[in-house]
Amino acid sequence: MTDMPPAPLDRLRAIMVRLRDPVTGCPWDVEQTFSTIAPYTLEEAYEVADAIERGDFDELKSELGDLLFQVVFHARMAEEAGLFDFDAVAGAIADKLERRHPHVFGDEAAKADAASQKARWEDIKAAERTAKAQHGVLDDVPVGLPALARAAKLTKRAARVGFDWPSTAEVFAKLDEEVAELKVEIAAGSPERMKDEVGDLLFVVANLARKLGIEPEDALRGSNAKFVRRFAFIEAELAKDGRTPDQSDLTEMDALWNGAKVAERG
Repeated sequence: MTDMPPAPLDRLRAIMVRLRDPVTGCPWDVEQTFSTIAPYTLEEAYEVADAIERGDFDELKSELGDLLFQVVFHARMAEEAGLFDFDAVAGAIADKLERRHPHVFGDEAAKADAASQKARWEDIKAAERTAKAQHGVLDDVPVGLPALARAAKLTKRAARVGFDWPSTAEVFAKLDEEVAELKVEIAAGSPERMKDEVGDLLFVVANLARKLGIEPEDALRGSNAKFVRRFAFIEAELAKDGRTPDQSDLTEMDALWNGAKVAERG
C-alpha cells in the first residue's frame, strides 16, 4: 500500500519549512523578515486584481497561489518567532467570519437584504474596534492601503457618523475650490504647497467616487489600462510608417489617440 500524497496546502507549508531551514534552505528565503516580505505581499495582491481586471482566469489561479504563498511565508516566520502559526491564522479568520455573520452562523434572524446585512457588518466591526481599545472612528483604517483607496475608506468611515456632504453637489463645489487653490499655488511657484493642494484635490476626487458608489482605485486602474491600450494604438499606427512616437508630434499623436477612441467604440 503506497502512502497518499500530502494535501496541497500541507505540501506548500512543508516546502516553506524547507525554504526557511537555516542550514539547507534557500539563503534568500532564510534572510527575509516581515518587513522585507510585505512589499511582495502587496505586489501579489495587485497582480490578483490585475488578472481579474483582464478576465484571465488561468493567470488568476497562478496569482492566487502566489498570494497564498505570501500568507504561508508570514505565518512560517511568525511560527519560528513563537508568535502564531498558519492554523492560528486560519482559525482567526474563521472565528471572525462567524462572528460577523450572526444571521448565518448565529441566532440572529437573517436581514432582509444585502444593504442591511452590510450595515450590521459595520456595526459588528465597530464593536470589535471598541473591544480592541480602538475608540477613534478612523483608528483601524490601514495605513498600508494605496493612498487613493485609503482616502475613500477614510471618508466612508467618517460618513457613518454623519461627517459627510449631503449630495455630490457639495463635493463638486469643493472640487472647484481645490482646483482654484491649486492654481494659486502653481502661480506662486511653491513645490510644497503645490504638492499639498494636489493631495487635497485627489482626496476630494476619492470622496466623490465614494459618493457615486465607485471604488476610485478600480476606476484609476481601468483608466491606466485604457491609457496603455490607446498609446499602444498610437505606436502601432506610427510603426506602419516605420516611425516611433519620438519621431511624431503632439498634434499627430493626439489625432491618433482620438482614432483609438473611435476604434474602441467599434
